[in-house]
Amino acid sequence: MTQTADSTDAVVLLSDAGSPVGTAPRATVHDTDTPLHLAFSCYLHDDRGRVLVTRRALAKRTWPGVWTNSFCGHPRPGEAVEDAVHRYAEHELGTRVTGLTCLLPRFRYRAVDPGGVVENELCPVYAARLDGEVRPNPDELMDHRWVEATDLVRAVAVAPWALSPWMVEQVAELVGLGHEDESSSGAGRAWPFAGTRTR
Repeated sequence: MTQTADSTDAVVLLSDAGSPVGTAPRATVHDTDTPLHLAFSCYLHDDRGRVLVTRRALAKRTWPGVWTNSFCGHPRPGEAVEDAVHRYAEHELGTRVTGLTCLLPRFRYRAVDPGGVVENELCPVYAARLDGEVRPNPDELMDHRWVEATDLVRAVAVAPWALSPWMVEQVAELVGLGHEDESSSGAGRAWPFAGTRTR
């Protein structure tokens, strides 16, 4: 990838060790041979422990119409990942978040869309609380739901094909961070949210 002069719409390219090695235009970085780059995922939760899941807009180039975590995004060159999380919360959900906590700082995955486009990201996973009403950006998502964490764990187990591949992998790792939940009715473990445990 060649370096782009427009840092306002660029992603950070990474070495296999996770060190920055350049930038590339966000709009064109994803193809059949996508280089490793920096991203993030965020899971929003409420006081009841429910998780916000969203359905990707049909106009999205990769995994259109698929249910996924609350929101994802790419930090710009020179932008702190936490600042990018706040920026995307406003852009995609029209809201602010509080209590931002990084749960999986080294999460990395590679997945291939049915159309052949590759995602290849070092993608720290965050949890946060919603601070306001959700006002979805229709260019980014077409639906959203608040679900019980244990129901999301079950959905990943029984219908991973209906969900984004990164969320399927993330939920497995987040469950591993979690605590025993006797009220889960057989769902096993639920992962910790912001303020519960960090790593």
